[in-house]
Amino acid sequence: ENEWGYHGEGNKSLVVAHAQRCVVLRFLKFPPNRKKTSEEIFQHLQNIVDFGKNVMKEFLGENYVHCGEVVQLPLEFVKQLCLKIQSERPESRCDKDLDTLSGYAMCLPNLTRLQTYRFAEHRPILCVEIKPKCGFIPFSSDVTHEMKHKVCRYCMHQHLKVATGKWRQISRYCPLDLYSGNKQRMHFALKSLLQEAQNNLKIFKNGELIYGCKDARSPVADWSELAHHLKPFFFPSNGLASGPHCTRAVIRELVHVITRVLLSGSDKGRAGTLRLGLGPQGPRVCEASPFSRSLRCQGKNTPERSGLPKGCLLYKTLQVQMLDLLDIEGLYPLYNRVERYLEEFPEERKTLQIDGPYDEAFYQKLLDLSTEDDGTVAFALTKVQQYRVAMTAKDCSIMIALSPCLQDASSDQRPVVPSSRSRFAFSVSVLDLDLKPYESIPHQYKLDGKIVNYYSKTVCAKDNAVMSTRFKESEDCTLVLHKV
Repeated sequence: ENEWGYHGEGNKSLVVAHAQRCVVLRFLKFPPNRKKTSEEIFQHLQNIVDFGKNVMKEFLGENYVHCGEVVQLPLEFVKQLCLKIQSERPESRCDKDLDTLSGYAMCLPNLTRLQTYRFAEHRPILCVEIKPKCGFIPFSSDVTHEMKHKVCRYCMHQHLKVATGKWRQISRYCPLDLYSGNKQRMHFALKSLLQEAQNNLKIFKNGELIYGCKDARSPVADWSELAHHLKPFFFPSNGLASGPHCTRAVIRELVHVITRVLLSGSDKGRAGTLRLGLGPQGPRVCEASPFSRSLRCQGKNTPERSGLPKGCLLYKTLQVQMLDLLDIEGLYPLYNRVERYLEEFPEERKTLQIDGPYDEAFYQKLLDLSTEDDGTVAFALTKVQQYRVAMTAKDCSIMIALSPCLQDASSDQRPVVPSSRSRFAFSVSVLDLDLKPYESIPHQYKLDGKIVNYYSKTVCAKDNAVMSTRFKESEDCTLVLHKV
């Protein structure tokens, strides 16, 4: 257990990393009173592996998706490890316990390191983890709230999260800017993430977290401290060794390099076969994005979305997200149709593959993009499964590992990205690809209503009040035309 260290955790699992080898172990977590059998835990983990292998690898390409394998560990080792890491866990996550009874875990590559070596290298490695969230505005005719056709889900949700105390202030990040493919908008999005990271951005140096928000109480982002860590990687081209100019130059370099990596890629993957097209569906900008707003104030049009290269990971992720063809408003009645059927024929749950197996047959059904409802359970189920996969893509993380190229690295087979002073070998991977649970759909439906209602009541009402006070002084308006 002394060879492993606490790496991080989410709502459902906890990860420890090996000190020398480039591997991590991922354990499931449960509330103290909930006990699952070893067989159930094994099956749960195996389903995660199968879904990654048979579905996400097909959509995103195999260079990006690392499925890992289920391993069985000595129970004594797991107990000792649990005791060792307990003090490092954030207090807010300790309501659930690590599974110490089954002995099962997933063994995966450590994605904070370059994905070409089995052992930790001595050269420095920087890793940026980005959770980009949903990159499009719903295009479904089932949407009843007009606001959802103008403002993206992420920007609306920010207001509710700040109101409920989850975060301290509203982020200027808008996913549509990052997914635009327009470098100016992408730079703005990444800088906004660096200013207000929340849980959408983390930076690791040699596998150790050096930057990122743990919870709402985390201190304000300290760019000078971050620049201190980054300086050995991006020594400013202007030669300044310290001060605000140096900090800005270093952050700018980082943003340029991340943008280049995000726009790179040629790994095939079959997301292209979805043919969802990023054309006329939905607006290309979110009205709440500070980038769009500032341009509108200056009287300029938002720069045209340059479009993402089809080989890059952001493009493929967006295509999978767009399997949400009906929005939760159009999907919820279909979920209820499946539910009614299951109440009548509970034994059919296995045949319908709701809890797996996630195999080739499951994948093939996801490719049916028809939205013409024929009233059948089969149609409803296909849309429900597509929605679950789309939600998975909306919540995944992209890991970008960067390492300065050595002088003799010409023989190196890895992709390389230039910066102003040097070049970086890099690898890009996707994390958090567990299929979203079928049971979470009613929660998503309620949450969607809550987000939109709160946004309409507070933000839109405020905007309308501002507009109405402008015209209160005089009901009669005079339009004056000046000769130019």
